[in-house]
Amino acid sequence: MMDFSSFGKWMVVAGLCLVLLGLLVWLMGKTGLPFGSLPGDIRIDRPRVTIHFPIVTWILLSVILTVIVNLVLWLLRR
Repeated sequence: MMDFSSFGKWMVVAGLCLVLLGLLVWLMGKTGLPFGSLPGDIRIDRPRVTIHFPIVTWILLSVILTVIVNLVLWLLRR
């Protein structure tokens, strides 16, 4: 049987993480950073079709999130 108290705590933590991620994305949009149009991002414009692969943006965000997660985990282990 599932412990609903523990499940509820994890849902609250997941919700707070989503809110923080949403705020981060919102603030990045407000600052005018060129995420999504960095050099190396692939954009193909054709009549009636536009394809966009933000590869460099994905790599950069992956590195930033990896550093943040490792920093948080390191601080929690202390």
